[in-house]
Amino acid sequence: MSEAETNAPESTFEEMRRLSPKVTGGVMRMREEAYREKAVPAKFKLLSAMSISIALRCEPCIEAYVKMACDKGASQEELIEFLDVAMTMQGCPGEEWALKAYEAYKGYVTGQQGNDSVGCCSH
Repeated sequence: MSEAETNAPESTFEEMRRLSPKVTGGVMRMREEAYREKAVPAKFKLLSAMSISIALRCEPCIEAYVKMACDKGASQEELIEFLDVAMTMQGCPGEEWALKAYEAYKGYVTGQQGNDSVGCCSH
């Protein structure tokens, strides 16, 4: 770690993590456990999370789960089938938010979208 990094001020997340280590960061720990390879492949869990994010209308989550699912090998066909489920469950609003997910997918696979971000809860 460089001197500049050691002298850098604590981020809000780092401060909260220090003050509340058992709770702050819990979402990341849950995510690590929930989306690992087990009986159900991780890509399907991530595609499910993407569908739920569509229902919740959380654009940063949609983008993050699209990226993570792609990184775990989800194909375009698999993504489309999960988008179909989200649209079926949510009707017209689901279709609008599924389109956002498909735009995020196209941006990610073509490299035209910022690939560093993992969306919300990315501390």
